Amino acid sequence: MSSMASRLIHSRFSLSRLYAMGGSKNGRFLSTESNKVDESFKVEEAETVDVPPPLSEKLLVLGGNGFVGSHICKEALNRGLTVASLSRSGRSSLHDSWAKNVTWHQGNLVSFDSWKEALNGVTSVISCVGGFGSNSYMYKINGTANINAIRAAAEKGVKRFVYISAADFGLANYLLQGYYEGKRAAETELLTKFPYGGVILRPGFIYGTRSVGRVQLPLSVVGSPLEMVLQHAKPLNQLPLVGPLFTPPVNVTAVAKVAVRAATDPVFPPGVVDVYGIQRFSQQMSR
Repeated sequence: MSSMASRLIHSRFSLSRLYAMGGSKNGRFLSTESNKVDESFKVEEAETVDVPPPLSEKLLVLGGNGFVGSHICKEALNRGLTVASLSRSGRSSLHDSWAKNVTWHQGNLVSFDSWKEALNGVTSVISCVGGFGSNSYMYKINGTANINAIRAAAEKGVKRFVYISAADFGLANYLLQGYYEGKRAAETELLTKFPYGGVILRPGFIYGTRSVGRVQLPLSVVGSPLEMVLQHAKPLNQLPLVGPLFTPPVNVTAVAKVAVRAATDPVFPPGVVDVYGIQRFSQQMSR
């Protein structure tokens, strides 16, 4: 009996040594007393893991040669993105040095075949497309054109889509019926096709230095003071009928910063961002 007990004790001791040897490698081992991994083991493994570099971000700006679009292109380049623009006129008339770093595509959003190649390799899209005219034209340019772009981007597997829409202005909505109906139709399509990566910015009057031919229009002279006053008068915005007229203007630089962040930051919340949200996100980024 004592001989059997001795052999049993010896075999358990040998088994323990076997476990220790099998679980050790270069001095690293898994503890047999618990399920925790030895700290030196975790550090060495973390240091030797071969992590592939992140994929480069490519942004396509629809209407990138316009007032808002050109500021978005410049902001995206400053953040290290690869930037392309699509518009009916193609290359921008701007002679600024940054414009040389943008790939300029010419095409019409109403005709997909004229611009489908512009979506190659694109990870995010920002649309600044819009315009005024007859009700039918406004619906076509603000609604149909953007809906086509949203659908094409979704089919191409684009991750995020940001749409520069417009704030409601009460009675003005009825005077510009085609404009607002087109905008809202595009918004609905965006939230349907990009429920987790679709962001709608609704600024009011956007100010900044605007180029019209060779003339520079300093819209900040009016827009900046109005923004300072009206951003603190939010309760007035709730007044019936006339309330939306108190929507504060917003700087084009702020719109560009928030648009680029919304297009590239995977944790930026999807949905509608009104003018107060644009101001808030812009202030956070400036801190």
